[in-house]
Amino acid sequence: MKLYMKYFSMHLKSQMQYKTSFLFTTLGQFLVAFATFISISFLFMRFDSVGGFSYEEVLICFAVMMMAFSSSELIGRGFDRFPVLLGNGAFDRVLVRPRNVVFQVLASQVDFSRLGRFVQAVAILIYALPRSGIDWTFGRVLTLILMIACGAFVFFVLFVVYAAFSFFTIEGLEFMNVLTDGGREHGRFPFSIYGDGVLRFLTYIVPLALVQYYPLLYLVGREDNVLYALTPLLAMLFAVPGYAFFRFGLNRYKSTGS
Repeated sequence: MKLYMKYFSMHLKSQMQYKTSFLFTTLGQFLVAFATFISISFLFMRFDSVGGFSYEEVLICFAVMMMAFSSSELIGRGFDRFPVLLGNGAFDRVLVRPRNVVFQVLASQVDFSRLGRFVQAVAILIYALPRSGIDWTFGRVLTLILMIACGAFVFFVLFVVYAAFSFFTIEGLEFMNVLTDGGREHGRFPFSIYGDGVLRFLTYIVPLALVQYYPLLYLVGREDNVLYALTPLLAMLFAVPGYAFFRFGLNRYKSTGS
C-alpha cells in the first residue's frame, strides 16, 4: 500500500503540472454527468414515478452508481487502457519486474479528472438523502456505504475482464462498454425497470443488481430482510472468475514483438 501511495502521489503531481488542462477536463466530466441528471429531472416533470420509484429514490440510485463507477475508473484506468500496453510492447517490461502484474497495471495510471463525476454524484446524494423519507438507521447507513464501495469493486473487476480479453484480441472489445459505461448509464434507474431478463443477467452473470437494486429495496424500506442489505458483499465474489480469466489470458500471452 505504501508503494501504491507513492505512485498515487506521483500521478497527482504529474497531472497538476498542467492545472488549466486538468481543470477543464474535470469540468468536462462534471458537465457530461450533469446532462444525465438533467434528463432524469425532465423525465420526472412528466411522470410521478418510474417503475414505482420516486424522484429522490432514483437520484440515490443514480448517485450511488456514478460514485461507484467514477471511483473505480479513477484507480482502474490502467486496465481500461490495457490494450495500449499490449500493442506497444510496454507490457513486456511489466512481466520482467519483480512486482505483481495486477499491481503494476493498477499503479500505471490514475485519472484524477474522474473526480468531476464523483463530486457531482456526492452533491446529488446530499440533495436526495434528506428528501427521500428514508428512516435512517445504522444498518441503512452501512447499506449505502456497501453499495458504493462494492459497486466500485464490481466495476473494477469489469475493467480487469476487459483487459483479459485483450490477451486474445490485442485490441479492446467495444462490447465491454455495454457493461461498464452501459452499466453506469442504465444504473441511473433501478435495474428492475428493464425487465426480468435483464435483472436476472445483472444478478447472476454480472452482479451489478446486487450492488444497486436489491440493497436499494432495503434502503428505501420496501424489504425488511437484512439479506438484501448484504447482497453487495455477495457481489464481491465476482472477483474470483474475473481474476481467474485474467490469469488464464496472462498464461497464454505472447509478446507482440514491438
